[in-house]
Amino acid sequence: QVQLVESGGGLVQAGDSLRLSCAASGRTFRTYTGWFRQAPGKEREFVAAIFWSGGNTYYANSVKGRFTISRDNAKNTVYLQMNSLKPEDTALYSCAAEGSVPGSSWSYPYWGKGTQVTVSS
Repeated sequence: QVQLVESGGGLVQAGDSLRLSCAASGRTFRTYTGWFRQAPGKEREFVAAIFWSGGNTYYANSVKGRFTISRDNAKNTVYLQMNSLKPEDTALYSCAAEGSVPGSSWSYPYWGKGTQVTVSS
């Protein structure tokens, strides 16, 4: 059974940092793993994605230069380092695996339940 479990969310102040983790179990993923987020009343949006080899990374323009996605295949875990957080980064962050198109949520068949990130001003 495939499972994705996110952790690392929390309540922080603007300018702070957080590191989210996405631990996978049940299979080894060989394509893209991505992070998406959804704020209340808004549609889910792409944040970042990484290919299984770690060589290719993709970012939404809104987080480029502030967020860094990485992976440790030995631990089957993907990380999202978030620096210089802003109130508009507040959302439920979910990881998704085995995507074929890095920025498209529809291409990911496996999803975690998410971890809440709240950034106060």
